[in-house]
Amino acid sequence: MELTAVAQLRRMVLEHLSRYTWNDELVDHVYDILQEVREDTPRYRCCVYKERAVLKNRIDMALGQECKTNIIEASKLTLNEPERKDLPLIDVLPAACDQCPIEAYHVTDICRHCIAHKCMNNCPRKAISLVQNRAFIDKTKCVECGRCKQVCPYGAIIEIHRPCVRACALGAVSIGEDRKAVIDHEICVSCGACRNACPFGAIDERSNIVRVIASIKSGREVIALVAPSIVGQFGLKVTMGQVYSALKAAGFADVVEVGLGADITSVKEAKEYIEKVPSEQNYMTSSCCPAFVKLIKTQAPQAAAKISETDSPMISVGRYVKAQRPQAVTVFIGPCIAKKNEAREHNDIIDYVLTFEEAMCMLEGKDIEFADQPVGQYEREASKLGLGFPLTAGVTAAVQDTVAAMGGQVRQAHYASGLDNCLQAVKDAEAGKLDCSYLEGMACPNGCLDGPGTVGDFRITKVALSKYATAAPNQQAVNTEHTK
Repeated sequence: MELTAVAQLRRMVLEHLSRYTWNDELVDHVYDILQEVREDTPRYRCCVYKERAVLKNRIDMALGQECKTNIIEASKLTLNEPERKDLPLIDVLPAACDQCPIEAYHVTDICRHCIAHKCMNNCPRKAISLVQNRAFIDKTKCVECGRCKQVCPYGAIIEIHRPCVRACALGAVSIGEDRKAVIDHEICVSCGACRNACPFGAIDERSNIVRVIASIKSGREVIALVAPSIVGQFGLKVTMGQVYSALKAAGFADVVEVGLGADITSVKEAKEYIEKVPSEQNYMTSSCCPAFVKLIKTQAPQAAAKISETDSPMISVGRYVKAQRPQAVTVFIGPCIAKKNEAREHNDIIDYVLTFEEAMCMLEGKDIEFADQPVGQYEREASKLGLGFPLTAGVTAAVQDTVAAMGGQVRQAHYASGLDNCLQAVKDAEAGKLDCSYLEGMACPNGCLDGPGTVGDFRITKVALSKYATAAPNQQAVNTEHTK
């Protein structure tokens, strides 16, 4: 993920909250963050007071509370009360959302005041006139049809959409009467695209970073469930042994590969495919990506019955761990924000979810650097195909291989990434325009490796994970001990 000033601010807030929580100083020192995570002069906003108001919103979000909450009270609530599951994961920071134009069409300085006046002649609402030798669009009459932009011979009229609105493929983000962004949480799938797109960092996610630290400090058995896409996230020279050592140094009682869950999912989904396709339905979709699953349920409900009923790898490995350690606190660490919603729906299996970014900040708060850790001992139990789930069409490859090992065949598979492509693929499959018997959908355009919670460049981590998976002792999901 690109390290912008917005990402730096978010990470500074998370790191400071972590440090104070590790040191049992959160309530007493949370207000100090307002001085520590800013400069003496306003850098990003009009004044120091505005920057401070925005920073309070960021702290409330990182504490998992409402943005209007006093940050001292928010700290107390986070330390002493369970997670507010009634609050949306992705939300707008009210103090931060401003300065973005709403109007879609603008006349630029390129306008030559030509005598053809094609923009005026083609406007169906007569919203364009000449003012001071250039075209002028009357926003009270403009219906944003775009014909003026299409006909201007100089390309002098441009179309502008708010980055958050443009980033949401589902239309879940709109502009309210107060000119601030509004998220329709019935439509939103928590993919995080709007958060990454906002240049002001005015959209953020709620975090459980403080609660995870508090669970570790309480002496409870806290188990880290690490997604395969963690490979290479913290530097190409950082080995998985060092990642395991760092997490254990932070107080995690054990670290478990979610690749194990991917193997379990592969076997169960392969069995489900053989049972259902084509005898009961003409195709089946994957169920690993929670944003993709919600996309189907909300945008193409007619295809909801085609979603695989098999648990995702996170839930599969969570069940695996809880069966052996029922009192353990399970913390999934991965690239995805939407997984936090999935965990809320299965809170008896997954207690908390941290993104790679949050995990990194949590360890930095305790002065733990991945690169400084010894190469600890660990077993690579997951198969090559299980570890390869985050790669392009990785789920498809595992299901196809497992179905073949069971004597079946996936007749035709299709992979789609990006919400717009996923939705189109589902609609085409339903309409019979897409010939496929298995459809894998991933909400993020480049799959899990480029999720909103990553800290590494997906082009690099893709290579690192491919090499790591290839070196796995077991090549097939059906051959691992936990799937037999």
